[in-house]
Amino acid sequence: MRVTSSLRWKIALTTTAVCCTVAAVLGILVHNVVAGQVVGEVRKDVGRDLEDAVNQYQYGTVHGDVHVVIDPPELPGPLRGLVARGKTGSMVGEHDGEPAMWGAGPADTKVLAVWLPFDQTRRRLRDLDTAILASAALAAGIVALAGLFLADRISRRLATTAAVARRISAGDLDARVGLPADPDDPRDTRHHDEVRDVAHALNSMAGSLQERLEAEKRFTADVAHELRTPLTGSLAAASLLPEGRPKEMINDRLRALHLLTEDLLEISRLDAGVEQAELSQVELGRAVRRAVAGTRLPVSVRVVRDTVVLTDRRRLDRILANLLVNADKHGKPPIEVSVEGPVVVIHDHGAGYPPELIEQGPQRFRTGDPGRGRGHGLGLTIAVGQAAVLEVELTFANAPDGGAQTTLRLPVGRLVADS
Repeated sequence: MRVTSSLRWKIALTTTAVCCTVAAVLGILVHNVVAGQVVGEVRKDVGRDLEDAVNQYQYGTVHGDVHVVIDPPELPGPLRGLVARGKTGSMVGEHDGEPAMWGAGPADTKVLAVWLPFDQTRRRLRDLDTAILASAALAAGIVALAGLFLADRISRRLATTAAVARRISAGDLDARVGLPADPDDPRDTRHHDEVRDVAHALNSMAGSLQERLEAEKRFTADVAHELRTPLTGSLAAASLLPEGRPKEMINDRLRALHLLTEDLLEISRLDAGVEQAELSQVELGRAVRRAVAGTRLPVSVRVVRDTVVLTDRRRLDRILANLLVNADKHGKPPIEVSVEGPVVVIHDHGAGYPPELIEQGPQRFRTGDPGRGRGHGLGLTIAVGQAAVLEVELTFANAPDGGAQTTLRLPVGRLVADS
């Protein structure tokens, strides 16, 4: 959610920043144009009055106008210097402490100047600037809200697509992003955008992946079923062979093939989702000791704190047996099992799990690091599948002191009082 929120605000802030930049540029342009027009009008009035004053000065009547003065001390210095060079001009200055527009020109050896009040013009310019700022702020606020609304819609659609992608990654291959219509229909022009294309691509990928996995599951089940019948006949025929080393070798290979076939059948049932757990309350410490004893492997069991869990004892035995056989085959002794509450930890002292197994989980027909021994890679896969049926949290890691460490966290059951 943090990513989508960041995207939402980035889009909104970017839209607002662009709007503010455009508003600032337009505001400056409008201010310069309007200010030039307003000040230009005042300059024209001052120029006209100065022309009249010069004409009147030639006839000696200029002293009757209160806005016409000779050599005024308040005349701005730059304008006075301009008149000294024999030119006329105008600029903003002050008259009696108030802003005024001055116009001046040469009159014999003197400076003839006229002035007009400029405070009202300045107020008009300030009012203009205030209106421009208010309009820019209002436009920026509206655009920011619109950008936030649009960004929120985009981020929500992306968040929905990401949530579906996470569900697919977690194994829910039926998850799909809801689309309003067929994206290939040229008549549907309502939601043709990049986000919709991403959602459609995700749905297509999930559908293709689901079809391939279903085909793989069917192939595994078919192979296992097809192998079972000839294998059963082979086992029966091998029992008729005369006693001796050849018979032992044949029986050993047939038993291995039989176990592989049964594992494949079990995986096909787990993949099909037809397995149902028969839950009951089980004392975990006793169940672990019994499962360890059933493997006949040199494993030490330490019950730190026993508890009652809600599980299927037969499936739990299957999970523990597979994990212990894997530890014995691929790890090194000593193999230790500890029970603390609903948590069971199996720890061997071998080379540890390969990084890809820890990151991606067990995969059938892949044993990872060759240093961990040989095998078909189905034992851990079956353990993971049975754990999912029992809703047991199963994690694979490497212990800090070396060796593989497998942790099972089981659902806690309730003791039933005797009636």
